[in-house]
Amino acid sequence: MKRGKQQEISAEKHQRNADPDARQRRKQAGDWLKQRRTDAGLSQIDLATRLGLKYYTFISQVENGFSRVPTEAMAAWAAELGLEPAAFAEHLLLYYEPELHRLLFGTKK
Repeated sequence: MKRGKQQEISAEKHQRNADPDARQRRKQAGDWLKQRRTDAGLSQIDLATRLGLKYYTFISQVENGFSRVPTEAMAAWAAELGLEPAAFAEHLLLYYEPELHRLLFGTKK
């Protein structure tokens, strides 16, 4: 059964309001990513170029918490930052989807 446009809008609004801390967690993820990029000796432009991005500003958006690393791009980001892809994805999941992270990996002691 198809969902109506109003249902989709309502679901999106609920999702945004359900987790007011999501932006703050994305910013924390961005801070972590910025440190990994710096550790790798890359500028935002360098990383964007290596990832084949048209605009380096996407890196800035991710690092400032306005966007997130797309799931399909996580392996490429990990490789360019010299990190193991599964550990990279798991770490970002902790910020991006903490409840899913808890279900998959449990809580850390």
